Amino acid sequence: MSAQGILMEPTSSTSNARAALDPGLISVIVPVVERADALVAVYHAFARELEARPEAYEFIFIFDGRFTPPAELVTLARENEAVRLLRFARSFGETAALRLGIEKSRGDLVITLPAYFQVQPEGIRLLLEAVSGGADMVVASRSPRLDSWLNRLQSRAFHRIVGGVSEQRFHDMACGVRAMRRSVAEALPLYGDLHRFIPALALREGFRVEEVSVPQHPDDARTRLYRPGVYLRRLLDIGTFFFLAKFTEKPLRFFGLVGSLFLGAGTLLSLVLLVQRIVGQGIANRPALLLAVLLLALGVQLMGLGLVGEIIVHLRAPHRRAYRVRERA
Repeated sequence: MSAQGILMEPTSSTSNARAALDPGLISVIVPVVERADALVAVYHAFARELEARPEAYEFIFIFDGRFTPPAELVTLARENEAVRLLRFARSFGETAALRLGIEKSRGDLVITLPAYFQVQPEGIRLLLEAVSGGADMVVASRSPRLDSWLNRLQSRAFHRIVGGVSEQRFHDMACGVRAMRRSVAEALPLYGDLHRFIPALALREGFRVEEVSVPQHPDDARTRLYRPGVYLRRLLDIGTFFFLAKFTEKPLRFFGLVGSLFLGAGTLLSLVLLVQRIVGQGIANRPALLLAVLLLALGVQLMGLGLVGEIIVHLRAPHRRAYRVRERA
C-alpha cells in the first residue's frame, strides 16, 4: 500500500534524533476516513492530557483521498514538529490508514483516535495506566452510553454476533480509542475492513487485551443509521473474521465440513433416485437428478479447495510463526 500525497512530515534531524533517543515516545494515530468534525480541537484536547505525562508525543493524521486537511491543521503542523499530516492519493479506507500510521509512527506506545470525539479526553490516562500495568492493548468502552437506543441496539447486536467467535467478549470492540504497545501494532494482520476487530485480532495473536470504561463524549451521541449495503458489508466482514479466527491454520476443516454436507446430501439423493430407477420409475427428466449431480460436484470442489488451502498452509509453515511466547524463565 503506497502512501501517495504526503502533505507534511517533519524531516529535520532534531525531530528524528529525538524520536530515536526517547524510548517513551507516544505516537497518536488519527485516521480521517468517515468524518472529521473538529480535528484541531481533537488534537488540543488530547495533547493537553499527554502533556501532563513525562513522555514525549507525536500526532499523525492520515487523510483518506476524499478529505482535504483544513488550513488550520496545516498551519499547526508547520509550527509544531509533533504534528504530521499524510494524505492518500485516493480512498483506501480506515484499515490502510492505520497501517500507514503504524508504519510512519516512531513511538513505543501507539494510541489510535477517531477524527472526532468518541470519549472524554481525560479517559486516555486510564488507557495508558492499564498498558503500564501489564496489558498489551487497551480498548476504551464508552460507558455510560449517552447515544440513542438505536445506536445501543446496533452495538449490542454486533457484539452478540462477534462474541460467539472471539475468545473474549468485548462491550465496545468497534471503539476507535485504543492504546497498545508497538509490538502489538506491528503484529496485527490488518487488511480489508478488519479495523473493527483489532482487539479480537490482538487477542488471537496471543496478546493480553483489556477493556477500560471511559465516559462517552456528548458529540458522539448522535444517531447512526446506515444504508442496507453497509450492514451487508459488515456481516461479510464478520464472516471474514470468523474464518480467520477459526480456520486460518486448518482450512480443510471448514471446506471439508461444508463439502461433506453437500457430498452427503448429493449421495443420499442419488441413492434415492437409484432405488426408484431399480423399481422401474424413470429419472432421466427429473430435476432431482440434476440437483444430485450438482451437490456431488460442489462437495468434491469444496473439499478440493480445502486440500489446496492445506497445501498452502503447509508450504508457508516453515516461514510463519503460529505462536507467541509470553514469558521466558
